[in-house]
Amino acid sequence: MRFRATWDTADTPIAAARVAVRALLARAGHPPDHRPSQDAQLVVSELVTNAVRHAPGPVGLALEVSPDAGLLRIAVSDSSPRPPVLPAHDARRVGGHGLHLVTRLCGRLNTVAQETGKQVVAHLRLCRPAPHQV
Repeated sequence: MRFRATWDTADTPIAAARVAVRALLARAGHPPDHRPSQDAQLVVSELVTNAVRHAPGPVGLALEVSPDAGLLRIAVSDSSPRPPVLPAHDARRVGGHGLHLVTRLCGRLNTVAQETGKQVVAHLRLCRPAPHQV
């Protein structure tokens, strides 16, 4: 299952990106009110927000759910060649915590240079293992 869209940054695509990931995951069997979908919405929202905030021009979003619906690949592209910077952790700072959340939730996060800009790719595990029985 896949989704792909590109928005002009003037269109503020953040809400549309959350709706897209929520709908895609619902089709894959992950209800919107369950943790995997909520985590995915947070990651997509943070990555798209960063792209809108730090790069001029269009923002692209590509989502792909693995065949077993256990992994979501999130790719956000923008026109800036600069990779995202993970600021030093500071609990007193207002803002600047989104990328920390993304790195905590995602198994992999990397940046791929493109001819015009970059693509930030995150892999989010959707199915958590069952709690250990004691």
